[in-house]
Amino acid sequence: MARTPESHSVRAHVFVSGRVQGVSFRWYTQQKAQELGLTGWVRNLWDSRVEAIFEGEERVVQRAVDWCHVGAPSARVDRVEVNYEEPTGEFRRFRITY
Repeated sequence: MARTPESHSVRAHVFVSGRVQGVSFRWYTQQKAQELGLTGWVRNLWDSRVEAIFEGEERVVQRAVDWCHVGAPSARVDRVEVNYEEPTGEFRRFRITY
């Protein structure tokens, strides 16, 4: 049976710049990813960006990426960089990592 676009799984590797640390961005990202049923992780980077990996159905991953453009209520997102990759299936859930 051929896969339909709706069931195509993807992996999005995301970097978010702006005022995204110290505003609970990781916590809100985790909540959104869990709400959407995605797997992966989110973490702060030393250069004040937030990095995340989302895996799941393409249309659902896109919703998480779209959310990153707004982010946490107190955040100010200046830039979102996204690289789409083949999913690895290595994650069981979505978590905050360090």
